[in-house]
Amino acid sequence: MRYIKLLIEYDGTQYHGWQSQKSGGTIQDIIRGKIFAIIGEKVGLTGASRTDAGVHALGQVAVFGTHSRLSPDVIMRALNAKLPADIRILYSEETNGDFHPRYAADRKSYFYILSTSESQTAFLYKYMWDVKTGLNIVAMRQAAQAILGEHDFSSFRGSGCGSKTQVRTVHSLDISRHRTISFMTAHVRGDFIKIRIEANAFLRYMARNIVGTLVEVGRGNLSPEMLSRIIKCRDRTVAGPTAPAQGLFLEKITY
Repeated sequence: MRYIKLLIEYDGTQYHGWQSQKSGGTIQDIIRGKIFAIIGEKVGLTGASRTDAGVHALGQVAVFGTHSRLSPDVIMRALNAKLPADIRILYSEETNGDFHPRYAADRKSYFYILSTSESQTAFLYKYMWDVKTGLNIVAMRQAAQAILGEHDFSSFRGSGCGSKTQVRTVHSLDISRHRTISFMTAHVRGDFIKIRIEANAFLRYMARNIVGTLVEVGRGNLSPEMLSRIIKCRDRTVAGPTAPAQGLFLEKITY
């Protein structure tokens, strides 16, 4: 048995997330189907992160085992020829059977894009949350300090999460303002906020729930000092709403 590691990029707009479902329509299901069409084997495809419906990825990692003798490069090119244009294999290599893309990960990073512009661009609405109001970024940065480090993140855990422990370590949380975003060699002007979170692992909806809570701080509905209390409560109902999926990107898995 050989093991093939894939680096995957996708626009999650049209899909029901990464994880396989009976109804289909997931990234995992689609890639597995194309692998079967290429090598004639039904394979298990294990991903590093179970991104939600509508969430995008710039650096998803997945592994499958096969008896095929096709080289990783041939498999990559064949997959890209068969996959929809919004799912791309960026890199492929052979790995060992002990490698597990999720459990072997040292860190994962996500970023989220918000827009507080008065008028929205017609081209980026699928990749950001239009909050339709100005945000106090200084207060958001102050609140973010409470999230850094090791905590029980039950207050940011989505329902249906199957993790055995809610303890995670957030290594960095950066909030930056951008007046332009590059797109198709043009510069789209506006008022954009990028929230980047790096942690050893994430609970279900954790990144989106943190973003939603920080937005409530930015709107003035929560004080920055309340973040520490929210974490200590370990109660999802005291934190902010879940941010919409379309603004979230899985950026990178670090091993």
